[in-house]
Amino acid sequence: MFRFTTAGESHGRALVAIVEGLPTGLSIDINEINHELWRRQQGYGRGARMKIEKDEVQILSGVRHGLTLGSPLALMIENRDWQNWGEIMAVAPKELAPEKSRQVKRPRPGHADLAGGLKYDARDLRNVLERASARETAARVACGAIAKQLLGQFGIEIRSHVIQLGGIPEKPLELTFDQISSIPDDSPLNCADADAQRKMIELIDRTKSEGDTLGGIFEVVARKVPPGLGSHTSWDQKLDGRFARAIMSIHAVKGVAIGAGIEASSLPGSQVHDEITYSEKAKEFTRATNRAGGLEGGVTNGEEIRVRGYLKPISTLRRALRSVDIDTKQEEKAAFERSDITVVPAAGMIGEAMVALVLAEAMREKFGGDSLGEMKRNFDGYREQLREY
Repeated sequence: MFRFTTAGESHGRALVAIVEGLPTGLSIDINEINHELWRRQQGYGRGARMKIEKDEVQILSGVRHGLTLGSPLALMIENRDWQNWGEIMAVAPKELAPEKSRQVKRPRPGHADLAGGLKYDARDLRNVLERASARETAARVACGAIAKQLLGQFGIEIRSHVIQLGGIPEKPLELTFDQISSIPDDSPLNCADADAQRKMIELIDRTKSEGDTLGGIFEVVARKVPPGLGSHTSWDQKLDGRFARAIMSIHAVKGVAIGAGIEASSLPGSQVHDEITYSEKAKEFTRATNRAGGLEGGVTNGEEIRVRGYLKPISTLRRALRSVDIDTKQEEKAAFERSDITVVPAAGMIGEAMVALVLAEAMREKFGGDSLGEMKRNFDGYREQLREY
């Protein structure tokens, strides 16, 4: 079974992750993993933390001479800011003066601070916010980069783009995969529409001056995904549900749509469902439209996977909102940690990682194999089956 897990705190020594279920013989390019980590750190409107960290991965186990061994693959990403937090985040028991402890007593509205404090009976909300921080997603992106390398062996490609930020443009962008792929990696907001991107940047500048934050929508697209991944037979095996869970788990995401998604709820069926055609030349079933976003009945249908994530504005505001001190119960301004103005482009990169991880799991379920060669033989046999259907 393919799976991954992460550990680590925002200001702890490092983030770590373990990826299990990879076949043997998969070539791992550490430079590609680091490039994905770099992409996550880009984007106009990011905060000061991005100037401190230069995320690079170390592979601790599971790879020998560049190839996977089939054993768990362990990763580590050091936190450079740890040097400033060594005493505050020390593992060993340590007594610190209150002015040096960086305790958090004033929960931020919209963050996990208060809910987590109530759940775990934490009197210092730093115990909650350190793990609840989106810093954790760097480890997810590293895992997703490995999943992408597995998927690449089967021709599957994944990209993301920002389709709306702070309500700009009024109608979310709809672009082809090639248009999305043409966006340069150093694009300020990973948006293909230059005019919309310019207006987004102007809005970010205004919002920063007001001490506020912005949300938006990103879209992740995966192409060359074979039909038949996922299952219609059990609720928890439906791939659209697994994508929804994966995207919703990203910090600040409050909604997920697949294909026409939300818009489809207000249209008649004749304008929603994708009519089926057959290509005699390619020996495959096709669709003239892709309003289903590549999934029908919880199963991939061979069209592009299209998943959108809807982000709320992030919870840490320079112009702090009202809150309450958890000890005195008196009204005070919420605590402030370093903050971004918007993270929509970065969320798109994290969305790519999560889509890749879900697809990698589904591919391993469908094609199995202890080695990459065995998995490819199973995949090739299935493709032949589809041509003969």
